[in-house]
Amino acid sequence: MSSPLAPRLWGVHALGVAAIVAASGLGMWQLDSWQAQRAAEASDLTRLDPEPLADVIGADDRFPGDKVGQPVVVSGVWVPDGTVYVSGRELDGQDGYWVVTPLAIGPVDAADEPGAGDAPALPIVRGWTADPAEAPAPPEGAAEMVAWLQPAEGTGEADTDRSDDIIPQVRTADLIQRVDQDLYGAYGVVATDVAPGDWPTGDTAVNDGTEGLSAATLEQLPAADRFTGLRNFLYALEWWIFAAFAAFVWWRYVREVTAEPEDEAEPLDEDGQGDGPGGDTGDEPGGDPAPGPGEPARAGSGEVADIDDAAAPGAGTRPVADPVPSKP
Repeated sequence: MSSPLAPRLWGVHALGVAAIVAASGLGMWQLDSWQAQRAAEASDLTRLDPEPLADVIGADDRFPGDKVGQPVVVSGVWVPDGTVYVSGRELDGQDGYWVVTPLAIGPVDAADEPGAGDAPALPIVRGWTADPAEAPAPPEGAAEMVAWLQPAEGTGEADTDRSDDIIPQVRTADLIQRVDQDLYGAYGVVATDVAPGDWPTGDTAVNDGTEGLSAATLEQLPAADRFTGLRNFLYALEWWIFAAFAAFVWWRYVREVTAEPEDEAEPLDEDGQGDGPGGDTGDEPGGDPAPGPGEPARAGSGEVADIDDAAAPGAGTRPVADPVPSKP
């Protein structure tokens, strides 16, 4: 029997452990995403103290699921050429558009430096308009404000006309084609109200770039996908089932390669004969012993008794008749 810890099985053990750990870790990650989704839906962060944008999300970071609606302090330089209009936003029962202009993130005092407008940009929802043709011209120069942070939208609606500046959703893939710099994996909605504090306050802080537009509100957001959180939870279960299957395959393989063979060869005696049913011991169990020298064979012994060539008449043999003479 081979030991389960034999060196030849170390690779199998390593592969099994790696598969179980990886699947379990991915399951936990999906579970964390599900819990973050539930926490975000259960809390309203819009009235919390604003935080610096860099403390919440970086230019290349994935959106933190527990920061939906978090007020953030943003500053930088407007990118007016990247202005777009997002359709399907309703205000007081009237269908209209969000006006979105990217803001290259950086210090306001460095706005006049060469290349300041090439920094990674955060799309900013400046306000609402009923008709893009009546919207004011995009702002230029430096800006500093408080905005509600939102993840990039993914309603699945495609932009059917790429020749205009109207898009169906605030999606990074649609916006990146209109600017020359990288974009954050999020966008901000200019806040209409912020908690008091040491960050920028007043009309300029919360309304910079919104002149001539109606205030955009988070109520104008498209309805959240109710199955997003459920999918994360089901994905977590799927990964854990895979981990259990990997553990079963690992255990089954090791068990089979280390198990003893069921059929083993019979040991042989000194004469080269086995002791099993096929061996010839000279005596059969329950039978008579083999006849000795000079003894006649017994019935049932499997041997033929020796008889004389000429048996006496009456001894169980038939006498031979004389031949019939032939006719002359």
